[in-house]
Amino acid sequence: MFDLHVHSVFSDGELLPSEILRRMQNKGILGCAITDHADFTNISTLISQLSKLREHAEFYDIEFLIGVELTHIPPKLISKAVELSWREGAEIVIVHGETIVEPVAEGTNLAAIESETSVLAHPGLIKEKEVELAAENGVCLEISSRRGHCLTNGHVAKMATELGADLVFGSDSHAPSDILSPEEIRKVSFGCGAGEVVLKNTEKLFRKLRREI
Repeated sequence: MFDLHVHSVFSDGELLPSEILRRMQNKGILGCAITDHADFTNISTLISQLSKLREHAEFYDIEFLIGVELTHIPPKLISKAVELSWREGAEIVIVHGETIVEPVAEGTNLAAIESETSVLAHPGLIKEKEVELAAENGVCLEISSRRGHCLTNGHVAKMATELGADLVFGSDSHAPSDILSPEEIRKVSFGCGAGEVVLKNTEKLFRKLRREI
């Protein structure tokens, strides 16, 4: 089982990267992505700091990806931020979508899908045309276990299933209590009506990005 959305102390999380990896491994997770909140002020520094883990990857009993969650960036600047993130060495790039519980700028979902991002996180009440474009561009839509963000999982799952977009799982973990076991992740996926496909797509994307490192 895999988790593509986790935060560390480098943004608003509670855990050091090493503790994230240990706690994930202890829960039975095979691989995770550390994707701290980022904008133009910290993209370079964040990726540089987190990438130090890659130097010692052989000593961790879990696979991982180093990335960013581009957060509350004006829609017209999202593509530029995505390009910068890849250029600075990100292994996964996700964009903080239009969740219903935060004042995310309208147009963020569309701008993210039009860029070369990997995942659109918690996309809220995403529109049909946006889901169709996500399917066309190969941008995955997140099923989240984060309180608040998860309220629209059913809508996201239904739209993606009908229109052919890929769904993946991200816990949006900020604290030890947010880290889910494989069985808990399975319950989130099946609970929103998406089923096994979320688990398969999450592993597929993780494996693809790991091969590209």
